[in-house]
Amino acid sequence: MSDDSLQRFATGKLASLETRKLRRTLIETGRKSEAHALRGSHELVSFACNDYLGLSQHPDVIEASCRATHDFGAGAGASRHVTGNHPLYAALERRLADLKGTEDAVVFGSGYLANVGVIPALVGSEDLIVMDEHCHSCLFAGATLARSHVLRFAHNDAAQAEALLAGHRGQHHHCLVLTEGVFSMDGDLAPLPALLASARRHDAWLMTDDAHGLGVVGDGRGSGFVDGVPLEIAVQMGTLSKAVGSYGGYVCTSRAVADLLRNRARSLIYTTGLPPGVVAAATKALEIIASDPALVAKPLANAAAFAAALKIPEPQSPIVPIVLGTPERAVQASAALEELGFLVVAIRPPTVPEGTARLRVTFSAAHSAEDIEGLAGAMTAVLARL
Repeated sequence: MSDDSLQRFATGKLASLETRKLRRTLIETGRKSEAHALRGSHELVSFACNDYLGLSQHPDVIEASCRATHDFGAGAGASRHVTGNHPLYAALERRLADLKGTEDAVVFGSGYLANVGVIPALVGSEDLIVMDEHCHSCLFAGATLARSHVLRFAHNDAAQAEALLAGHRGQHHHCLVLTEGVFSMDGDLAPLPALLASARRHDAWLMTDDAHGLGVVGDGRGSGFVDGVPLEIAVQMGTLSKAVGSYGGYVCTSRAVADLLRNRARSLIYTTGLPPGVVAAATKALEIIASDPALVAKPLANAAAFAAALKIPEPQSPIVPIVLGTPERAVQASAALEELGFLVVAIRPPTVPEGTARLRVTFSAAHSAEDIEGLAGAMTAVLARL
């Protein structure tokens, strides 16, 4: 492909996205404390961030990061299997395993890297993957890399998952059942007890992506702890970049599986380790999550207050979707809210299914009652004009 043809290819693709109102642009955003953001000269109350507990701005978390950077340097220098496994990793993995009630934990460079590394390390071309149709893109990417036979079940339809396992499990060597614990764009919880029961009946392994569950549901321990009785989920994956306020991904599992991942997960073996300051920040944040139940409870309480004001169903997590249908309506509503001083991002296909473009409203422990009341009033006014 010549340079000229490459330019024509890129220009044509961008024009198609523009026509469908699906073109994305990066907007410089300065994050400030107490759930505020700066875009240009406009200070906005942000309801778009996944920093659910405000821990990225917590002075103790920042201090831990600065101290580790001073002691160990700004970068890891190499893969964890070479020289990048600095001493701070062990403390972080112990704390994660303790919080999730597992024998061991493995920290990856990001949640995406965790999923694209773990899934192919556990299943392959002779195996079956049964997964929720609303799973995050990185779970589908991991399933593709595994080259397994993939079957999707309707969102949160545990009965259909059971039927797929009953009909197809016997034809494959191993089977992995994949779901998010808290769905990132819908904000609802997966039916984990039913999925776990089905997995056990059919000798399948349940793996949950709890990126949006850790720190905000189940007393901060995540979606496997929502009803007060811990579920024995084989593989609990998540991120350190949402409620934990830092960066990275993790998998909590048995000691044998964790050791297998250290030996087989390519996205761990062939990636430079996380910077020491990032690991130390995550460790301190997890300590706060484990010791401050009032902080952990606040994002969901704030989401519930907003839902009550709008007279919509009570949310199961700090994520509240306002489904508007078309990309045009979602973009228009987002722009109107920004004019009123609120940052709420429009989510469009392919992130969500066609016909379900939406505003994704996320709530933080840092939001005040005035912030929530203001957004509720602005949202009511904007939706009335659409």
